[in-house]
Amino acid sequence: MQQRGPSLPGREDDVRAVARTLSATGTARTVLVTGPAGVGKTTVVEAGRLAAVRGGTKVLSLGLSTAEGEPGTAALVDAVCRLLSRIHDGRLPVRVTEIRRAELRTAGRDGGLTLLSTIGEVIADAANHMPFALVVDGVDAAKPATVSALGLMLRVFRPAGLPVVLTSRPTALADGGGDLALAADSVLALGPLARDDVRELLSRRLGHPVEPDLVTAVTRSLGPLGGNPGALLSVLTGIERDGALVEMDGRVALSEPTGGLRFAAEGETLSALGWPYLPVDHGRTRIAAVLARMVAAAEVRLEDLCRMTAPGGPAGSDIAGAVDQLLVQGVLSADHEGRLTFAVPALAAALRTLPATCEVRELHARIVRSVLDRLGPVVAGTGRPRLAGHAIAVGPELDDEITVPLLLAAAQRYARFAAPRAVGVYGAALERMRPGPAASGVLRQALELGLRHADHAGSLALAAPLFTCLDAAPADAGTDLDFSARAWSVAALHEHADAAGGPRRAALRRIPAAAGLVALGGWYGIGPLTPVVPGAVPEADGPPRGPLPTPAETRLLAAVVGGRPESERARRDLPGAVEGVAWDRLRSAAACGDLAGALEAVLGDRYAKVGDSTAVRYHAVVRDYLAGRWDEALAGVRRIELRGRTQDFSGVAQLARALAGEIHWMRGDIQRARAWLELIPETVSHPLVGRAWLGVRLTEGAPDEAFERGWRDVRRARENGMLAGLDRLVLRLLSYGSREGRQGDCARAQEELEALHAEMDSPMTRESLLLGRALLHGDVESARTAFSLVRRRGDRPLSLLARECLVAVGDNPQTWLDEAVREAQSLGASTFLRTMLAVRARGSGLKLSLPRRRAAPAELSESDVRLIDLVSDGETNRRIAAHMACSEKTVEQRLTRLFQRTGCRSRAELAASRLDGSLARLGLLPDGRALDGAGEHVVSPGHLETLG
Repeated sequence: MQQRGPSLPGREDDVRAVARTLSATGTARTVLVTGPAGVGKTTVVEAGRLAAVRGGTKVLSLGLSTAEGEPGTAALVDAVCRLLSRIHDGRLPVRVTEIRRAELRTAGRDGGLTLLSTIGEVIADAANHMPFALVVDGVDAAKPATVSALGLMLRVFRPAGLPVVLTSRPTALADGGGDLALAADSVLALGPLARDDVRELLSRRLGHPVEPDLVTAVTRSLGPLGGNPGALLSVLTGIERDGALVEMDGRVALSEPTGGLRFAAEGETLSALGWPYLPVDHGRTRIAAVLARMVAAAEVRLEDLCRMTAPGGPAGSDIAGAVDQLLVQGVLSADHEGRLTFAVPALAAALRTLPATCEVRELHARIVRSVLDRLGPVVAGTGRPRLAGHAIAVGPELDDEITVPLLLAAAQRYARFAAPRAVGVYGAALERMRPGPAASGVLRQALELGLRHADHAGSLALAAPLFTCLDAAPADAGTDLDFSARAWSVAALHEHADAAGGPRRAALRRIPAAAGLVALGGWYGIGPLTPVVPGAVPEADGPPRGPLPTPAETRLLAAVVGGRPESERARRDLPGAVEGVAWDRLRSAAACGDLAGALEAVLGDRYAKVGDSTAVRYHAVVRDYLAGRWDEALAGVRRIELRGRTQDFSGVAQLARALAGEIHWMRGDIQRARAWLELIPETVSHPLVGRAWLGVRLTEGAPDEAFERGWRDVRRARENGMLAGLDRLVLRLLSYGSREGRQGDCARAQEELEALHAEMDSPMTRESLLLGRALLHGDVESARTAFSLVRRRGDRPLSLLARECLVAVGDNPQTWLDEAVREAQSLGASTFLRTMLAVRARGSGLKLSLPRRRAAPAELSESDVRLIDLVSDGETNRRIAAHMACSEKTVEQRLTRLFQRTGCRSRAELAASRLDGSLARLGLLPDGRALDGAGEHVVSPGHLETLG
């Protein structure tokens, strides 16, 4: 359950300051709360007012913006009379009469000073008889003359004993509100929310914890408004309307809409968010919508504005005029080359949903034609590659004879500095080209570029021209199409895309090397298991070039999943042997279904270790899982799952789901573990899936069914020739069998482990074999050797089992038990503690000491850590306030709270505790924020969110 707090996180100090001011009735003090639109001025004042009212203070509001009468003193008199009508002490007629007489007596004389003095005295009298505080919200909505009159009254004729809190935008103070700012005893300037406060705001709004990626996407879409609460909530409303929120593992994640995140506003509301300091002008809004469409489709520069104007057509000049206004207001920005962008991407996305005032394609066409008339397509594309975006936006209205040379020249220029953009432009050119040698050559250039720069998503987008060319090609497709088919297959593997279904499978079978790559996916949990037919992949390989595996390397990647004879034969076929550390890494990656890790082990420096493909993300998940960084691993699985569900080019990662189920099972959350595992189809036969299911079924109290299904998974893996990773499934059967006294299953499992080690002879099968011997025969030396090997390899989950073995057979079981408990607690592995170590402890007559854990200190926020870092750098409070966009008083208050939480008594002690790692050892620093070398890394157990 989430704790309730102030309605706007990050404003607690501001709310308290407003509440203190309003509660101090009898004291004449004026506080001005200021900040840009949407920053939360009204929310802060309302929260402070409620706090003051709960404390027994009477708080009244002065409706300045709704007052009637001429702007100035007349409107102020009307607002004050309405205020006095809400004070019920029997003196209303006297007070109103006094004000009205002064108004009549001094009409047109002394600038209204006598009237303002009378107003101040009357309000002071009312506050004396019935103490109250005054709130004036939205001063900027009133006329400047009225604001000036109020400021003069508060400055020169301040009502005695009346606390006043006002809210206003900074621009209102500059436009006639100067007296108001001078009248204030203090100004409370509200700045943007810190990232932690943004996350808290979104979590409260949605009712569930949010993924950090959602916070990043929302703040990125807002640019300079990233910490503005009003803008944040508007974008969040737009996300909800688009149905782009997905809940996984009790957290809310974002599947970003195709058009980007946008404000949930239209018309005047959108103008108030986008350009709050300009008068409402629907013409400007419509022109901005046109410009937003153009900027999204292609690069637009200031020099292009004149080219949009055609004889007799005013559209271009209208846009140029609007651009001038929007540039002045900061809505648009232009870099040193004149490139136009919207400062707030969410505003541009919202504008693109509005109707356009003119034909946008015609404006793009004017830009392209104005250059083509002078330079020609090749020179224009080479010198101005940005014209490619405009040409694509124009569509079929531009002739292919002009557009294709322009696009190809632009793509070749982009290839030097913007590979993903070049691949997209190549694709647009291929859509206009007929199948043939020329198109095949362009296709190879595009796919080679995408492969070299790990742009697998862009490569997959070239499926249509690739298969069109393959269908039109003769029996011998040629070297260009051969390379293209193989490169596209590698991209499909990285994105876990379906490359073996329907007509694609038949087309790729014409390219044996591509068919071999497609078949490789099944051995790594990607798509169905389709064994490579002997002879389907040619024996003769060309020299290895770039990140594209040769047929021999493809055979090795598939063979390593099976037995040692096949993998040894495949190794011998390679010009350069994969040996030593690389060979061990390859077998470890194959056991986890880690395709990216396997490719890196085989290809070495040729492999592009960049990009954000599904395979690369899963590689990071495996690394985090083995290292015990399970929170990071689960976050990575959620990102992969979200990507697979929302991106057309990407498929889901079944083995990532299995690892998520494994982690949740180890942490005791069986419901979430089962939820992840039930997403995996029955056709996926990787041992990793069977291992996770075995743990869940055993914990649910169905041992007979669990063992039966577990042995069925073993048989299935053997029948499919998928031996890598099978030892871990068999070892789990043996370890549970030894706890439950199932001697038959234990003996069968040990025989299976010995057979697997004879067939595979890998470091992992040796570890499993040694652990099996230790559990079955009480072999202490085997347990010690296995523990040493596992720890050296960095496999923390398996190290737990190794410690369990030493508890069961070691010569100092209590010491090993205590160490196993500490390790399990650091991982949050409650299931291991409850169902495994507890059984071993009882069987050996040991004491399972689970220390009563005090509530872990809450981690410091990112802004707190930044404050400590600034203190460590020797910055003064004034400079810290400038860095963090807050007041010096706020800095001092936060330092006081940090001293209380950390136990430090001075700034020097606080800086020293940061530098020597004390804060990290206390668990106060967020993950990954400890300084290098600052003490031992402490892995805190992950928490499980419970939806309320």
